[in-house]
Amino acid sequence: MKTAIIGLPMVGKTSLFTILTGVHESSRMGAMEVRVGVSRVPDPRIEALAEVFKPEKVTHATIEFLDVPSISKEALREPSYLASLRFADAFAHVLRVFESDIVPHEKGSVDPMRDLQDVEAELILSDLVQVEKRLERLEKDRKKIKDPKLDKEYEVLESFKAALEDNLPLREVEVDPEGEKLVRGFMFLSQKPILFVLNVGEEDAPRLAELEAEYRNKILTGRKQAGVTAICGKVEAELTEMSEEEAAEFMESYGLKENGLERMVSASYTLLGKMSFLTAGEPEVRAWTIPVNCKAVHAAGEIHSDLEKKFIRAEVASWKDLVEHGGWSGLRGTALMRLEGKEYIVQDGDVLMIRHG
Repeated sequence: MKTAIIGLPMVGKTSLFTILTGVHESSRMGAMEVRVGVSRVPDPRIEALAEVFKPEKVTHATIEFLDVPSISKEALREPSYLASLRFADAFAHVLRVFESDIVPHEKGSVDPMRDLQDVEAELILSDLVQVEKRLERLEKDRKKIKDPKLDKEYEVLESFKAALEDNLPLREVEVDPEGEKLVRGFMFLSQKPILFVLNVGEEDAPRLAELEAEYRNKILTGRKQAGVTAICGKVEAELTEMSEEEAAEFMESYGLKENGLERMVSASYTLLGKMSFLTAGEPEVRAWTIPVNCKAVHAAGEIHSDLEKKFIRAEVASWKDLVEHGGWSGLRGTALMRLEGKEYIVQDGDVLMIRHG
């Protein structure tokens, strides 16, 4: 999973990057430099299973975060900048909610909804330019070649153009599977799932959940493939320099039950329709990220393509049952360990042992 952190200047993008990756602010080598950080997905189930199996290796799922320069018309003309955005699976759009006399807002006032619309407009305009260029090319190609695929692509892009001209992001436009496949390679910016991250002031840190609920109603009504979460950049960036004990006390003093990374991961998984299954044994305890409603045979393919091709069955147990009964040996011969076939829908927190030919 790769998430690009986007937004206007002075909204707290770099603070969020620090909260998520532990990488602290540094000067950029160039105006368009993109910083990359990889975060381990917090998962207490992994630690609990590791206590039982005492594995040689413990592997968490990971998310890659990109700290990209501020969105602007000029930036969106830069090929390297565009490429960084296009190859992201999703965007985390930081919206400034905090007031500060020391850090002025570039537009003179704090207005998260205005900023949201301004950035969305830039993404839409970038996509519109791309769509128009492709339609011009398609018009020429369709005169030379009779190909139903070209006609279908033209039809889809015409619908995209109409939506974009109405200031509608492409994530709101329904496309059938055939059309989606034809235009997938364009990696349109306004088609990507987007998580709006509210960056609130220190005085509002104890009200994160309340503010999140308030803005969820404002932002998500009528929007598809979008989510909302909240952070307090000023407070939570400090947590990355503390020990676990100090961080826990600091969070408690502000009424924070989860840190920013935990909230971001939870919101991102929900937005992208992702979950984790686990594998556990003496060599390794590991989390694997898969789509919700994934079949066992496809989950096996996440581990290795050969396991999908030669899949016979999966031994399945709940991570809790494995922990409570001391591993696989404690479950054998009980109803708590099941044999499942290819069509089994893997559940979040399932532990799978794949049997293959």
